[in-house]
Amino acid sequence: MALYIAIDIVFIAVTLVAAKDSLHPLSDEFISLINSKQSSWKAGRNFPLDTPLTHIKALMGVVKNPLSPKLPAITHDADLITSLPENFDPREKWQNCPSLNEIRDQGSCGSCWAFGATEVMTDRVCTYSNGKKQFHYSAQDLVSCCTDCGDGCEGGQPPTAFLYWKNDGIVSGGQYNSSQGCRPYEIPPCEHHVDGPRPKCNGFDKTPECLNKCTAGNVEYKKDKHRAKEVYSIHGEDIIKAELYTKGPVEADFIVFEDFLNYKSGVYSHTSGGAVGGHAIKILGWGVENGKKYWLCANSWNNDWGDKGFFKFQRGDNHCEMERDIVAGEPDLDGL
Repeated sequence: MALYIAIDIVFIAVTLVAAKDSLHPLSDEFISLINSKQSSWKAGRNFPLDTPLTHIKALMGVVKNPLSPKLPAITHDADLITSLPENFDPREKWQNCPSLNEIRDQGSCGSCWAFGATEVMTDRVCTYSNGKKQFHYSAQDLVSCCTDCGDGCEGGQPPTAFLYWKNDGIVSGGQYNSSQGCRPYEIPPCEHHVDGPRPKCNGFDKTPECLNKCTAGNVEYKKDKHRAKEVYSIHGEDIIKAELYTKGPVEADFIVFEDFLNYKSGVYSHTSGGAVGGHAIKILGWGVENGKKYWLCANSWNNDWGDKGFFKFQRGDNHCEMERDIVAGEPDLDGL
């Protein structure tokens, strides 16, 4: 009889754990579970509870293709690496680069791969010129016109996006409804926060048509195309840090788990919930908070999500495969 009772207790315990793990990823109960299991980061409500999970999954637009080209890897001087500070925020080093503070909004489109890329490209025009030149690369032009990158709003590959920058060039373009540059973003933003002013996130937008002409600004499409001198990959925590410190932000992608959707502050590490998909973001810098190492990152779900659009992510152990596929490049500043 005691054996049967023990088995029943184990079965009940396993059932309760399974029930907790199957909580709705946007529910108050799931948020409470996250906060009860760790203290390095704070979970809270970002997406409204009735946001369709199909919409959230569609935001994860990184598509892995084993046949995609591999970018050459670079390295950095050992003496530089040993001299790097414990904390680094590029917004303090390059104070005259406003794009480092920008949080974009991909809307209802799986274009994170293009946003992370064009954010890095935009930043690097400024960092490479020490603030003397500014060029806001168009995420719309990349999403719509790079057919080798993937399927636009249905996902793409960051390395191929950088190759497109080098080989074909990308025009300028601001955020939705901005009239900035040649091709501003055409997909409207939607609300990733319960109290924000934007329309509700529903459905999934189709990839806008590739137009080899400007839809805004007084520029000519072909003349507005600007390219990279070289593009490459970066591997290893120390090499990534040296790259950030000397040249500027990089693009990374990682596996998003359900708890990440509820990030508000602190150093994120996966705690609860299943995988949602692959997501691309921009890494700006690094630091240590309460003894925990982190990467400083910018998301593309508008500035109502997370910590004003930014987040800190566990650093140094390829957490959620964040450090596996890092890409960047050197802009060609001629003509800018």
